[in-house]
This record gives sequence, structure tokens and C-alpha cells, in this order.
Amino acid sequence: MPASDPSRSDPPAPHPTKRPTDAAYLDDRSAPDADGATSELPSELLNLPWIDPHNHAHTLSWSDRERYALSGCRSMMMVSSGYHWTPYKPVEASDVRFLWDDAINRRRAIERNHFFEAKLGLGVHTGVRIEDPDELLAAMDDYCALEEVVAVGETGVTPSQHVERWDADEQQAVVQAQMELAADHDLPVLLHTPNTSSESKREYRDDLGVTPGYEKNAGLGAEPVLDGENPALEAVKRDFEAAADAGLDEDRIVASHADANNTEYLMEETDCHLSYTIGHSWLIGVDAADVANAIDEYGPERITIDTDCANVLRTDPYAVKRAIFELYRYGIDVDDIRTVVYENPRDVFGLGE
Repeated sequence: MPASDPSRSDPPAPHPTKRPTDAAYLDDRSAPDADGATSELPSELLNLPWIDPHNHAHTLSWSDRERYALSGCRSMMMVSSGYHWTPYKPVEASDVRFLWDDAINRRRAIERNHFFEAKLGLGVHTGVRIEDPDELLAAMDDYCALEEVVAVGETGVTPSQHVERWDADEQQAVVQAQMELAADHDLPVLLHTPNTSSESKREYRDDLGVTPGYEKNAGLGAEPVLDGENPALEAVKRDFEAAADAGLDEDRIVASHADANNTEYLMEETDCHLSYTIGHSWLIGVDAADVANAIDEYGPERITIDTDCANVLRTDPYAVKRAIFELYRYGIDVDDIRTVVYENPRDVFGLGE
């Protein structure tokens, strides 16, 4: 027989069940709050609005977009640029223009069908070399003036490309040119920061590429254009060099895909906002626990989260809603959760106002 607990009253209080259940033994010490009394569960989390400041939801199914609406998404920024959807490599300027135009064409119907606000991020992604990028940059000025475009991006120096290498200095020049346009139009920039993926427990077959769940031909990856001990962080530092040269204030930058490799640098050496991508945690290893740790260390004022859901990835439209509950379970206050999932992206991107 286990030793009795002297802190509990004995015998348990009468209970109508045939034999005592847990309820008969519970007292105020079973679920204390700071004052030692039983806490009320925060039911407001069920209806807390949230904003996804980085996804590619226009490439998803109708049902996936409905899942955003069902889980309380108030607004989103759909990033219309992405080399994944261009059928030709290297990518030509006309291929990227098609992606921009397709997202602009579909945006209003998405809003009408799903009742959340859908705005656009528009930029030149450097995950694959783009021919004649100056043609794109010349066209971007008019696109940035559109009411539905609320940010430039995603963009940022990328250490390695798909199919064909793109010199890092050339990439940085293209990133800087986009940041200059953002400054001219008073738009924020969504920065693509390269991740350092967590170690795999076991490798997949060579012929399967990076992993089932990411539908690109990973075997066509080019040799990195940045080397050294930490090329992913070096790429981010180059982005902030570009911002300084472009005259773009750092607080107008949102660094998406924040992770353990770049959080300290971004939080302590820049004034940018961080967005933790949690829609495909299986791939990059970032989840709500990382967000909670960052809030504990740095506060919630410069932190947000995004899904980065796209049709080339196994992703989760419910990720932010699940994270809302997880953050509370990890001890984050309800007001801080609201700041992270709603108020910060609202204020930076002008969404959900």
C-alpha cells in the first residue's frame, strides 16, 4: 500500500458515485494559481482572433483555406512570390510576374469565400537564380502602389539555390533594391531567413531527396554560394547590411523562419520583428515551445508566428490556433499571446484593423 498523504483530509468527502473518483480527493491545491486558488480556464482563447503574416494560401485547396477561417484567422498575408511554382529553371522575370498576377487575380475571391482579410506580399525570392531581375525590379514600383500589397517579400540572401547558383553579392543587390522600394512606399519587408534544420533521427533513402512531405526535387540543389561556419546566419547579416544601405529602418523588417540559430542576433543586434514559422515543425524543428522561450527571454513586443503553409509542403492551417493553446499551457499570459498572434502582425503589416 502506498504511504498516505498527510496533507489531504481523510476520509474523502462523500460523493454520489459508487466508489470515489478523483473529484472526491481534489482540493484547492490541485490546480493553484498564483494566489493558491483554483484557476478559471481562459475561455477567451477559444475566440481569440489571429493573423497569419506569412503563408502561400492561394496555392492551397479551398478546404485548407476554410480551415483557416474555422480556426479564427482574422487576416493573412499571402506571399505571391515563390520559385516552387515556376515550371522553368532558371526563372525568367515573366515567370515571377505570372505568380504576382495570379495571386492578385485570386485574392478577392478568397476573401469573399472565406470571410477573412487576404492581403499580399510581393517580392523576388532568391531560392533560385532569376534571369533579368532588373526587369522585375522596374515593374515592382507599380505593384507596390497597389492597395492589396502590404509588404515587400519574401526576400533575402539565400546560401544555396535550386538548379543554378546565384552569386551572393548579386542576391544582396537585388534584396537591397527591393528594400529601397519598400522604403519609398512605406511598406514593411518580409525577410526569408535560412533555417538550420534539426538533426534527423535517421536518413531517408537517397533517391527520395530531403524528405517525404516537401515536394521539390531536392537532388537538384546547387552548391552553396556562402561557406564558412554559419552560412545561414551570414545570409541574415547580409540582409541587414542591405537594409542599412537602402535606408530602411530595421523595425520595418519582419524576419520570418526565426530559429535558435538567428534569434539572439536578431533580437540583440537589430530592431526587427521575429516571426517563428510553425506550420511545418517536422521540417525545421521550430514549434510553440521555441516561441514561449523567446517570449520569456525577450518579451512579446517583437515576436509573432506564421504558418508558411504552401502546396509544396506538408503544412497545417490549424498551427497558429494550436499554438495559442500551447503557449498558454507553457505559462504565457493571455495578453501576451494576443500581442504575439494578433496585435504585432496587425500593427506591422496593417492587417486586421
